[in-house]
Amino acid sequence: MPSPILPISSHPSSSASAATTVVKAKIDADPSATILISSKFDPEKAIPITPVLPRASSYNSTSNVNNKIVSFANNHQQRFLRTSSDSSLALLADETPRQSISREVGHVAAETFYLSGLCLKLLSYLGVGYRWITRFLALGCYAMLLMPVAFYYFFSRQVRRSIIYGEKPRNRLDLYLPKTSQGTKPVVAFITGGAWIIGYKAWGSLLGQQLSERDIIVACIDYRNFPQGTISDMVEDASQGISFICNNISEYGGDPNRIYLMGQSAGAHIAACTLVNQAIKETGEGDSVSWSVSQIKAYLGLSGGIVPAFSYSIMEGEDSLHQFSPEVLVQDSNVKPAVSLLPPVILFHGTADYSIPADASQNFADTLRRVGGKAESILYDGKTHTDLFLQDPMRGGRDEMFEDVVAIIHGEDEAALAKDAVAPPRRRLVPEFMLKLAHDVSPF
Repeated sequence: MPSPILPISSHPSSSASAATTVVKAKIDADPSATILISSKFDPEKAIPITPVLPRASSYNSTSNVNNKIVSFANNHQQRFLRTSSDSSLALLADETPRQSISREVGHVAAETFYLSGLCLKLLSYLGVGYRWITRFLALGCYAMLLMPVAFYYFFSRQVRRSIIYGEKPRNRLDLYLPKTSQGTKPVVAFITGGAWIIGYKAWGSLLGQQLSERDIIVACIDYRNFPQGTISDMVEDASQGISFICNNISEYGGDPNRIYLMGQSAGAHIAACTLVNQAIKETGEGDSVSWSVSQIKAYLGLSGGIVPAFSYSIMEGEDSLHQFSPEVLVQDSNVKPAVSLLPPVILFHGTADYSIPADASQNFADTLRRVGGKAESILYDGKTHTDLFLQDPMRGGRDEMFEDVVAIIHGEDEAALAKDAVAPPRRRLVPEFMLKLAHDVSPF
C-alpha cells in the first residue's frame, strides 16, 4: 500500500492536466517495491509561512563563527581551488604510485569512518529496535551490492572531492569533471537524497560519472542531516552550495550561464524548497543574496516529495510541514510574484515508486502550471524509487531517464546533441543477478 504523502493540493486532478503528463513506455517488468519506513515524532510549535532564511541576511555571513575555523575554511577553500588549476594537475601527475595509493587509501578510511559515525548517530537517536536493525542490515547489503561505483568515486582523477563551500558542518561538495577541457561545460548542481537523515554527497557518484562522460560538470552538494540539523539548515546549506557553484564554477571550466539544479528523493524536496525560498527572497525589498534563480536554467526533480509521518521533527513540527512544501508555498497569493521568477521545472518519477508515489510530482507540476509557472512531469512505467537512480544506470545500455536529462541540458547545443546521438551504449557495471538482489533487499 503506498505510503501517505503530504496532501499538497486541494484541487482534483483534471483530465486536462493529466494529459499534459508524459508517460514513458515500460522498459522492464513491473518490479515490486517496499515502503519507506516511518516513525512518529512529537510535533513542535508551528511557524508562519515565511522564507526559510531571514530576508535581511546574506548567505556569505560569517557572524558567530570562530576566527580560527574561518581561517581554516578559507585556507582549505583556496587549496581546493588551486587543485583545479593546470599546475596542480601536473603536481598530481608527478605523484609516485605509492604516494597516490597512500593518499587515496587514507581518504577512503576517513570517509568510511565518517559514514559509520553517521549510522551510529542515527541508531542512537532512533533507538535500536528490530525493525531499524533489519533496515540497516538491508541498507548495508544494498550498498555492498553497488560497491563498483565506490572505486570510481575514491580513485578517479576526474573527481574533486570535499571542496569547501561554507563554514558550517558538512559544507562540502564533490565535482565530477569531463576528461576534455575544451570549451566551457554545462553544470548540474545536484542534491542527493537520503530521507533527510542519511544524505551524503557520494550518493551522487554514479550520476556524476555518467553525466561527466557526456561533457557535463556535476557538483554534488553535501548538507547537514537530521538530527544534526532540520529542514531550515538543509535549505541553508543547499543555498550556500548553489551560491558557490554560481560564483566559482568558471574556475573549473563550467559555464555560469548554463547551470541546472537537480535533486533526488529528499534532495529533490530540499532543492525545490531552496529554489522557491530564493525566489521569495528576491521579491523582497533590500534582500542581500549571493545567487539568483535567474542563474538556474531549469530545475530537474527526481522522485521528490514529503513523507509526513516520517518528517515531523525534521520539518520543525507537524503544523510546519506546509511551510516546507513547495507546492503549498506557490499557492500563497503573497508568493505569486516569486512564482514568475522560477525557471522551468521538470519532474521525473517512476509509477511503481511506493516510497514517494508519483502523484507527488504530478500534483506539484499541475499546481505550478495553474499558478502561472512552467512545469512538466515525466513518468516511467513500472520504475521504483531506486530503479531510475541506481539500478537502471548500473545495468548499462540505454537508460531512458538519463537520455531525457541529457537532452534537456544539451537542448540548445546542436553539436552536443549530435555527439549524444552517436554516443556508445553505457557499459554494464554489475551482473544482472546482483541488481535483482539489490532490488529485493533495498530498504527504499
